[in-house]
Amino acid sequence: MTETNMAKPGLPPRRVSEVARELGLDPDRILPHGYYIAKVPVDELEARKSGPDGHLVLVTAMTPTPQGEGKTTATIGLADALRRLGRRSMFCVREPSLGPYFGVKGGGTGGGRAQVVPAEDINLHFVGDMYAVEKANNLLCAMVDNHLQHGNEMGLDPRRIVLRRVIDLNERSLRDIIIGLGGPKHGVPRRDGFNITPASEVMAILCLSRDFVDLGQRMARMVVGYTYKGEPIRAEAVKAVGAMQVLLRDAVHPNLVQSLEGTPAFVHGGPFANIAQGTNTAVATRLALKLADYVVTEAGFGTDLGAEKFFHIKCRMAGLKPSAAVIVATVKAVAFHGGFREDGGLGNLGKHIENTRLFGIEPVVCLSHYPADQPADVARIVKYCTRLGVEAVVSRHFEEGGAGAAELAEAVLRTIDRNRRRKFRFLYELDQPLEEKLDTLACRVYGAAGVDFDRGARSDLELLRRHGFDRLPVCVAKTPLSLSDNPDLRGRPRGFRITVNELRVSAGAGFVVAICGNIVTMPGLPKVPAAARIEVLPSGQATGLT
Repeated sequence: MTETNMAKPGLPPRRVSEVARELGLDPDRILPHGYYIAKVPVDELEARKSGPDGHLVLVTAMTPTPQGEGKTTATIGLADALRRLGRRSMFCVREPSLGPYFGVKGGGTGGGRAQVVPAEDINLHFVGDMYAVEKANNLLCAMVDNHLQHGNEMGLDPRRIVLRRVIDLNERSLRDIIIGLGGPKHGVPRRDGFNITPASEVMAILCLSRDFVDLGQRMARMVVGYTYKGEPIRAEAVKAVGAMQVLLRDAVHPNLVQSLEGTPAFVHGGPFANIAQGTNTAVATRLALKLADYVVTEAGFGTDLGAEKFFHIKCRMAGLKPSAAVIVATVKAVAFHGGFREDGGLGNLGKHIENTRLFGIEPVVCLSHYPADQPADVARIVKYCTRLGVEAVVSRHFEEGGAGAAELAEAVLRTIDRNRRRKFRFLYELDQPLEEKLDTLACRVYGAAGVDFDRGARSDLELLRRHGFDRLPVCVAKTPLSLSDNPDLRGRPRGFRITVNELRVSAGAGFVVAICGNIVTMPGLPKVPAAARIEVLPSGQATGLT
């Protein structure tokens, strides 16, 4: 990579037109949002459909600590390193949610020298995609309640409306509410609630749609509720789809930005991985593969949640075939999960290596460096990976950017060559019964002894079977802090069972959500939220945003 194409530390980023030109995009065709952000029209993908695809590299992780293990920084650092090696590279990540940003986890733009910029804009309102998803979802909700208000000709049972309103904030008081109080002029009283926006089906649909037409068709298939006779009512019957498409017509275009080093990036879509599919949009990934020779992307949390859904849902629907996978590990996470034991932190890492291999992909372990790491601990992790036949590389991308991830990039290139001889595969077929799919995931991916269904989940299962929804892929919602559905069960547990409490259909997105353990789709704030540290100085500059 020439020196002129590398962003200089301490200087403003390159203009987005320069970033577009590096990818072979016509700067006059992109849709700028200021100097450093632009939307790339989705029809650019159609114009390049006959061209070859680059290599797709997935970044996943071992089971994280509550603070996360830095997959985004590893994703950015790896893409920067590949570009420094002269490879035409870019990366694709999700848009951050204001919920975690103002809650406990912080922003979603990386950190240190491995960041996507302009970080503050991306972490806050960005280009308005989150708001478009929120408004489209809530418009559908309003039209459903309006139908109830004006006679309910379809016989929609107010007790069986499954669509919920959304907001992109952590607000536990909105989880379970009563609406329509105040008399006949104020709507039909019923029980309702809010999800956080990244957990909405509309967000999942945006991230899985092939194009604008497919977006509309998927939203038309959304199940909003059931009649008194138990028949599903879809969004198309409420006649909301056209208006929803209008609200999302700009959100469907991928957002082009860059890293601190100037590596091109798409930041587009933002579903959570413990309650949704947890990956950026398929449109952005597919377009990136046409624009670059190496595309690095991430899937939320560990292989048991993000990577599994990336393979079974996104790759299956979008026709993607990964060339390699990187498993991010840290000394801190190994210690958190029980230390250097086969049933502890090392065993946990080993299970995630095993999981990646189940799909026919040989992984690389990225051991992200922290200043407090003891060399002896690092050596034990590297030795353990070597014993499993996996290359483990210490990466210093946080402190040094792409230069600190050079060895990681070289290891990934070697692994891509090895994976040419391996066949990517799924662990279940779509025509298998839903119980078999869940049993496959529980036993083979989580290491469980089996699956149990609560009585309510059994009723849900019968309803899904009756309407043909049991042939969809499964999206498991469970704790990210354990391979099991119990966050206190650390390391590599064995002999446990997974309990399914509820099954929800996301017919538009094209999967069934299995709720396991104590999972909520609207997070709450901690005792001292990150929002409490934010101040605006007299100059207008904000502090406390990182």
